[in-house]
Amino acid sequence: MKILIDTDVILDFFFDREPFSENAAKILSLCEKKAIIGYVTPVIISNVYYLLSQKGKQDKVIEKLKILVSILEVLEIDKNSILAALHSDFKDFEDALQNYAAEQNKDIKLIITRNTKDYKKSELPIMNPDEFLKYFQSIS
Repeated sequence: MKILIDTDVILDFFFDREPFSENAAKILSLCEKKAIIGYVTPVIISNVYYLLSQKGKQDKVIEKLKILVSILEVLEIDKNSILAALHSDFKDFEDALQNYAAEQNKDIKLIITRNTKDYKKSELPIMNPDEFLKYFQSIS
């Protein structure tokens, strides 16, 4: 199963944001074990880098991102994704970019985010981490 993992889930893990960090860690662990294939976008990596660098040293931030990218795949954001996002009804351009990159991939089956309301316009199923983990357990 291929999924897009939104920025908030990655940040929950890195910043140990309770009560969300446990589910974020479980999802990333599933990716590491190759039980699922998790994707992020370059925008997510950039945002995570920026936010982590506000709290930590660059070498440690870079090391964390190297580990993250070693267990996740990175979707391409091309001109078509950008144009789709620009012409969409999404309220947040960044979420639109991520959504259309995932939709254009055709292999991505759903998006995991805590901000499900931000993806109301998506054609993909949207789940929060708790919903996804329950769903994944039911199909495994």
